[in-house]
Amino acid sequence: MISSVQLQAVAERIDSAYLDDFLIAELRTEFAPLHFTYCSDDDVGGVSPVLEHDRFNLYLIDGREHCLKLTNDTETATGLVVAEIMGD
Repeated sequence: MISSVQLQAVAERIDSAYLDDFLIAELRTEFAPLHFTYCSDDDVGGVSPVLEHDRFNLYLIDGREHCLKLTNDTETATGLVVAEIMGD
């Protein structure tokens, strides 16, 4: 489960830093045991972000079964995709 408080805390942490692989590693430590994946927002499809920002979107991951899948359900979410919005 991922709460709205956790989502906001993650978003604030990302917003206050340079978005890169090092930040994602820090998020994994700071917000353990949540799973974090990092990609371009253009690479995500099929589900709406749970949180939208001008530099990134956050998507929920359900990893309860052996394969990760995107979800809109905060109750079953086990992690987040941090999807960077690239400029034109």
